[in-house]
Amino acid sequence: MPRLDTFDAYSPREIAGRVREFCVLKAQLPLLPLAMLGVLAGAFIGLGALMFNLVTSDASLSFAASRLLGGVAFSLGLILVTVAGAELFTGNNLLAMAWADGCVSTRQVLRNWGVVCVANFVGAAGLAGLVWLSGHTEMNGGDVGRAVVRLAMAKARLPISEAFFRGVLCNVLVCMAVWMAFSGRSVSDKVVAIVFPITGFVAAGFEHSIANMYLLPLAMLLGAPIGVADLLRNLVPVMAGNLVGGSVLVALVYYVIYIRAGRSEPGQLKPPPARAVRATDSE
Repeated sequence: MPRLDTFDAYSPREIAGRVREFCVLKAQLPLLPLAMLGVLAGAFIGLGALMFNLVTSDASLSFAASRLLGGVAFSLGLILVTVAGAELFTGNNLLAMAWADGCVSTRQVLRNWGVVCVANFVGAAGLAGLVWLSGHTEMNGGDVGRAVVRLAMAKARLPISEAFFRGVLCNVLVCMAVWMAFSGRSVSDKVVAIVFPITGFVAAGFEHSIANMYLLPLAMLLGAPIGVADLLRNLVPVMAGNLVGGSVLVALVYYVIYIRAGRSEPGQLKPPPARAVRATDSE
């Protein structure tokens, strides 16, 4: 049957199959490349947060312009993860789709999320240390550093319920960006698919756990009155919210629509063939 769409992109049903197969590859990655790719992802998202903070530290910009331009700048992080290749906890919440389909086990999913989350923290906090040592925060008469502290203090003081729901909304948009990037056939396709959802979540002030793993440690290095308890008070509910947003509201919803429902359609979305996993397979 001929395709009815005329766009040179994968259809939503084809995206579901590609995401499921790619999640199987991710779940089978050996420990060392998984951890190293996780460190890279944490650093990449940290670079996106660095660019966001650089833009928003400019007091001459209006509120709306600052948030929108900062969101575009933050998109650098997910572009690096997707195009260069890395393992990001928030994006890997899509593994719930392959888990629901029985392609990967609960143990494999928890192993991936656990290793990647710890590695993301190492990469993000490590970048924060390098940025602190570089003197970057002294730019614009120290306004860049002061902006980091203000932002981190606001995050540390967020009520737990707000942090959770901002995390949910954030990762709906992040996972939609990853999902739509799978529709692309070129780097430019992927970049366009990523920029708008990421700009949206950043401009709206939603919470991304990995970005916070960069911003909060950097503020602590700059002398902000933030302790380990404050760090955990933000990261735990935000990560829980990210998990719900990505795994439930994106991965499981699309599983029901395109994979579970597709079981009744002959020839649709057969289980992916088993194949060897290369250490270079990534986000």
